[in-house]
Amino acid sequence: MGPVQKRGKRRLVAEINVTPLVDVMLVLLIIFMITAPMMTQGVDVNLPETTAKPLRQDEKPVVISIDKKGVIALGKVKGDINLLKQELHKLAQSNPDKTILLKADKKVPYGIVAEVMADVKDAGFSKLGMVTQPKKGR
Repeated sequence: MGPVQKRGKRRLVAEINVTPLVDVMLVLLIIFMITAPMMTQGVDVNLPETTAKPLRQDEKPVVISIDKKGVIALGKVKGDINLLKQELHKLAQSNPDKTILLKADKKVPYGIVAEVMADVKDAGFSKLGMVTQPKKGR
């Protein structure tokens, strides 16, 4: 309650009440802290620049190829997405730190590439790269 004048009427308080403002800000902070980790779902991929030089690697990476018909090959094993999942899980059990490189034809739909990338991550691999062709004329 505010101060009372002589006649019993209340006068206006010209101060800002900061308590509700702080309460709202704390609630918003908590909401953002809870939802921020959920917003980072997706596939972590380090896409190489097409003008960059190739990186030196200590060990030979596993190459997954997708041709324009959608046939997926893991090394020399060709098949569909289900076979790829099985082979990736077998490989992840023996060496989860192995580097996986994805080679996809230009005409392959993005959905197939994204599904393969998600399967690589689900199998337990964290190092995934995309193989590109350097631009001509550079």
